[in-house]
Amino acid sequence: MKNFIEELQWRGMLHDSMPGTEEHLLEEMRSAYVGFDPTADSLHIGNLVPIMLLAHYQRCGHRPIALVGGATGMIGDPSGKSSERNLLDEKTLRHNQECVKNQLSHFLDFTSDAKNAAILVNNYDWMKEFSFLDFIRDVGKHITVNYMMSKDSVKNRISSESKEGMSFTEFTYQLVQGYDFLHLFQKNQTTLQMGGSDQWGNITTGTELIRRIGGGKGYAITCPLITKSDGSKFGKSEGGNVWLDAKRTSPYKFYQYWLNTSDEDAEKYIKIFTFLDQKTIEDLIIEHAKAPHTRILQKRLGEEVTLLVHGKEAYENAIAASEILFGNSTATALKSLDEQTFLDVFDGIPQAVISSEILKDGLTMVDALSGKTNFLASNGEAKRALKENGIAVNKEKVAEDFMITTSDLIAEKYVLLQRGKKSYFLIRFE
Repeated sequence: MKNFIEELQWRGMLHDSMPGTEEHLLEEMRSAYVGFDPTADSLHIGNLVPIMLLAHYQRCGHRPIALVGGATGMIGDPSGKSSERNLLDEKTLRHNQECVKNQLSHFLDFTSDAKNAAILVNNYDWMKEFSFLDFIRDVGKHITVNYMMSKDSVKNRISSESKEGMSFTEFTYQLVQGYDFLHLFQKNQTTLQMGGSDQWGNITTGTELIRRIGGGKGYAITCPLITKSDGSKFGKSEGGNVWLDAKRTSPYKFYQYWLNTSDEDAEKYIKIFTFLDQKTIEDLIIEHAKAPHTRILQKRLGEEVTLLVHGKEAYENAIAASEILFGNSTATALKSLDEQTFLDVFDGIPQAVISSEILKDGLTMVDALSGKTNFLASNGEAKRALKENGIAVNKEKVAEDFMITTSDLIAEKYVLLQRGKKSYFLIRFE
């Protein structure tokens, strides 16, 4: 068996572990779990760290358990939060669970006959029949209020300037999560829980319940909370979360997120978010240092993560889309893009809406550049730019006598105008 703790250490993925954890894992195959919040029908790249924890755990010969928090998702974890979340109904949570499992299957083996095949569980399945009276009698009496109040997640919320304070519902969260650990210890021989460093308090509540009720010993491992070198939040872009679902964040935008990371972050991220071995990564870092402008680290990081999450075809499409904006592309390449990727590539460029009726007779280039769009300031400027061979339609140079017709449409509604290398304009026909 491979040493899991050593693997985490060189990758920079170990924040803290309970004494004896390394020895415990080297004795035999062990089961460990990580909890995932099912409040959306997709995970985002902020979830990739705990996903990679489980994936490395399985690759080291142990059995990973992914817990979807159907019950805890109805409460809301106060860790790192300043306010309560909206509570979801069971139907929505079940749908989200299936979506999450599908995404996790890109990283974990759920289907093989191996002894360490991954398992997906939902804590709603064992919490839904638990009455309040039974819970406070069988679980609550074993943990003191003093113990619960000592947790950072509780202290930070109570001492914060927020007028809302902390509800009893959220205060009990650590008990419910702690009971999850006890349940999995009793039913699945799970002896380890892993999570972000902000989860230490919740995890150790579980180990305490295992000691007091289960008569056994539980272990804990936490990983650092990932940050960006510039101080901004990892996993966020201008449009919000970077999701694993291609419908929420296109593979092109997903790839671009990794491609645009700083050198410092890329050196850190390639250890955390890929399965590349230590020698390969060290060689890449040395090679990148010789010619940072080639962005070798960022390109390999983007490739590895995009392949993992979206597959080969989506990765190749993301590369093709990147070439369209920055390379010498063609109209054929443009038309091969799906509408969402096309809009992502040219996000933020000015555009105008024109009736598609005009395409029956064709749209003249002067009208396309100025008369109907104001892309250029005047008809005279449009004519001069055309005579200077400075105008392209869908990446192909055109003359003044060119007419835009339906055959030029991208995704059946767009035409891309370009002046020089960097000045773009989008016409949308409706």
